[in-house]
Amino acid sequence: MGIAIGQITVGQLEVNCYIVSDGVTKEAMVVDPGDEPDRILGYIAEKGLVLVKIVCTHTHFDHIGALPELKEASKASLQMHKDELAVYKMAKNMAAVWGFQIDTMPTPDVFLTEGAEVAVGGASFKVLHTPGHTPGGMCLFGSGIVITGDTLFAGSVGRTDLPGGSMSALKTSFKRLMALPPDTKVLPGHGPASTIASELRDNFFND
Repeated sequence: MGIAIGQITVGQLEVNCYIVSDGVTKEAMVVDPGDEPDRILGYIAEKGLVLVKIVCTHTHFDHIGALPELKEASKASLQMHKDELAVYKMAKNMAAVWGFQIDTMPTPDVFLTEGAEVAVGGASFKVLHTPGHTPGGMCLFGSGIVITGDTLFAGSVGRTDLPGGSMSALKTSFKRLMALPPDTKVLPGHGPASTIASELRDNFFND
């Protein structure tokens, strides 16, 4: 059965929420549940999955809006990079500045670090700490894919002008991602999927 990856684009800012599941164990991991918890939970129920992990590539408000409902419904382990806590604590206020309202966020269960393994059934994804968009921004690499959050988009990269952003750090993170196998599929936080080969050829940031 192998690993399946579902994508639901959620919220006004059109965040790509990914549901990674194991066909044998039916365990599932949700990555970046930005909004519309009913749609995410509906997908999980329709596929007969058991949500065991919720992982945040970073914690800007548009990527975490559905966390309270998913956590309450599933009791899944909420995981993020250890350097992301300050941004996470600012998310509610940042949302208000942008004219959005999000609920009070649940307490993280696990703080991930560089090189940690995040398992879903029989599959494992390695944590790549890729700061720049945020201090604790990270990507998940495994099974021939890399889930990049807002570090890398098709043809572009994440902004660095929000609190905690760093252009120099983003350049280092970008180069690191470009060193992944060329056939690695890129699943970004916004917009269409890509490959590392395509980004090496077409991304404006690749100088």
